[in-house]
Amino acid sequence: MAAGFIHDKLEIKFLILYIAARVSEPLPPEGMQELTMCDDGIDYFAYAECLNDLVRTEHLRLTEDGCYAITPKGLKNSEICESSLPYSVRLRTDKNVAEYNRLLLRKNQVQSRVAAQENGSYLVELRLQDDVDSILHLELTAATEAMARDLADRFRKDPEGIYTRLLSALYPPAE
Repeated sequence: MAAGFIHDKLEIKFLILYIAARVSEPLPPEGMQELTMCDDGIDYFAYAECLNDLVRTEHLRLTEDGCYAITPKGLKNSEICESSLPYSVRLRTDKNVAEYNRLLLRKNQVQSRVAAQENGSYLVELRLQDDVDSILHLELTAATEAMARDLADRFRKDPEGIYTRLLSALYPPAE
């Protein structure tokens, strides 16, 4: 095993529960793996075994869409055991989880969808939301799938800028 601060399977389980207790929504398998493999002492096979054990012992549950969610039992045990994790691992994990939660929030606020139409064109649906309301909901028609996907990508990269330019076009400065 590589040098790291996590040294055994129990600590890996503590770390998995620590992460699951702090994410803003259930984690897909790749998200759980990415957040857990933050220490050189964690071996993938040990991680996979620990994750399965936590599901089997009902500390975690698998959602209908295959994501990992913490259970009340897991939350209780996480609170009891979190101080057993090395401080440096907790700091790194807190930073990684905060970034992950920020990306999830952004993903929920900025959405785009491309759908083929019966006439051969493509519908591009663009949405920008805040915590309370929908700020922008725009539907466009594109001639090709490539154009539709490009419109969706451009929107996801700069939704606030597009919203501002749209308002400027609709409300030009008074002369």
